[in-house]
Amino acid sequence: MSLRTLAAPLAALLVAIAVVACGPGGGASTAPAATQPPASPSASAAATASESPPGSEEPSPDGSAATGDVTVMVADSEYGEILVDGEGRTLYGFTPDEDSGEPTCYDACEQAWPPLTEDDEVTVGEDLDDSDFTLVERTDGTMQVKVGGWPLYYFANDPEPGDTNGQGLNDAWYVVSPAGDLITE
Repeated sequence: MSLRTLAAPLAALLVAIAVVACGPGGGASTAPAATQPPASPSASAAATASESPPGSEEPSPDGSAATGDVTVMVADSEYGEILVDGEGRTLYGFTPDEDSGEPTCYDACEQAWPPLTEDDEVTVGEDLDDSDFTLVERTDGTMQVKVGGWPLYYFANDPEPGDTNGQGLNDAWYVVSPAGDLITE
């Protein structure tokens, strides 16, 4: 059996372990991620990128919106209108972040749920109020986009724009409405 044959299942297993670890009270660490570079999409997302249909794109390596000037915009989904990045990739809130409004997803959690980061300012699309969006510093010094009290994250197993595979995982991860509320239905 070749290494290439084993790569995708192994990457999927690693993401599955990280997803389980990122449930409430399990693995969401507030400890810094040592001296690692800013989060990038997980090995699973990278492994499936070559298998994705032409035209599909991943979030940029720093987790920020990769094209255009829009950081966050609104898209229609099966859950109603939700927040997505400038390429249409779904954004999520993590319920343990609610108490302080500070990011709590680090280490293994961060591999499955990369943060949406931005260097200077958040640019929003139509129907969004830019005053609802701020930046919050992560322990590695990067700045994560936040709406209301919710730091925003991607899900590594959302390979296509519009995917919502992370919705409701571990009763902790939810898509976010344009008003900045988690959609828990």
